[in-house]
Amino acid sequence: MMVRVLFVCLGNICRSPMAEAVFQQMVNDAGRDDQIIVESAGTGAWHVGERAHSGTRAVLARHGIAYEGRAQQVSRSDMRDPDTIVVAMDNSNLRDLKRFGDHPHLYRLLDFATETTLREVPDPYYSGGFDNVYTLVVDGCRGLLSFVLDTYHLPPRK
Repeated sequence: MMVRVLFVCLGNICRSPMAEAVFQQMVNDAGRDDQIIVESAGTGAWHVGERAHSGTRAVLARHGIAYEGRAQQVSRSDMRDPDTIVVAMDNSNLRDLKRFGDHPHLYRLLDFATETTLREVPDPYYSGGFDNVYTLVVDGCRGLLSFVLDTYHLPPRK
């Protein structure tokens, strides 16, 4: 069984690629890279094809996490796939995604967090704060990985 997780923010250059890279590292470390597909996208098309923001790349590099992805826009087919877990970074992203219609597995990343009461990952595009965003993303991704493993009963790799 394969589970697909799609992280979504506004432009797919700051928060969602950071979450994609962090979650992919956690999936790899858990030995589940053959069971969980990790991707990210933006609700807008402004940055399609661009590398992640330099602030995102820098914080990931400081934590030893590689990321070479390019920005893409979320598609109608992404939102029609009932088997994809779609994870929004904030309430605005969540509202934008709901415009595609109902999706059975649509969440905010920080709904899975245990170390913060925040429910929205702030956008560091203009204000910075990439280290704070990283801390929130790690917290949310830890909880999300537990949720995926528990919900989908993924067997451990032999």
